[in-house]
Order: sequence, then structure tokens, then C-alpha cells
Amino acid sequence: MVYTQFVQLGRVVFIAKGKYAGKIATIVNVVDGNRVMIDGPTSGVPRSVRNMKDIQLTKFVTKARVGQRTGPLKKALEADKINEKWAETTWAKKLAAKAKRQTLNDFDRYKLMRAKQARNKIVRAEFNKLRKAANKAKAK
Repeated sequence: MVYTQFVQLGRVVFIAKGKYAGKIATIVNVVDGNRVMIDGPTSGVPRSVRNMKDIQLTKFVTKARVGQRTGPLKKALEADKINEKWAETTWAKKLAAKAKRQTLNDFDRYKLMRAKQARNKIVRAEFNKLRKAANKAKAK
């Protein structure tokens, strides 16, 4: 199959646009082909109808019924440990790193630049050692 993530009840989504951008929620009802009702009791997202263009599907699915209330949905999300699983994904880690970079001041950016330069210098020296050894072995 080409697609592995479908719009379905219980699908956890990432909100990309709007007031609650950057948070996750769960689909509790499909309104039509373009809109879904979402609820995010563990992330602070109130139940609302969102356009499909404003959300992105994740790989996580939890048990949910049509129009399930917030309380049982919260229990299901906590039982499946969706927030912990989300925090472990590379997607969430990249978002956290991006947010951290945005809070850096000039001096922090300078220190980061110098640390990268030092790392690259060490990597370059080791690479040159290996290349030199390979050329020596090739010459023999």
C-alpha cells in the first residue's frame, strides 16, 4: 500500500497552523472531506472543528469512538502514553531544537558557532589521518 496514515477516529494529529500550532490532538469525528473535529485533552487543545489543511497526520492511533467525550479520550491517550511516544519521535525533537535555537541570544549563537568549528576541525583531522593511511596502504 502507498498510504499508511489515514484520516480515522483516534488518529493523533499535529496542528501546523492556527492558535494551537505546535500541539497534538486526536480526531474524534469526521465532519466532511475537508474538516475534522479534534480534541486534545492532554495538550490543552479544546474540542474544535479544524480544516485538514491546518493539521498533519502522525503515525499514532488510539482507541476512540465517534464523538467521544474528553474524559474517556484523555484516559485512552494516557493509557497509550501518546505524549511520551510523541516526544521520542524525530519530528518532535526537531521542533524542540528549532524552538531552542530561536531563543538563543548573540553570545549563545557565537558559542555554538565556535563549538561547531572545533568539532569540524577534529573530524577533518581524523579524516585526513585515515585518508593518509589508506593512501599509504594503497601505495604498498
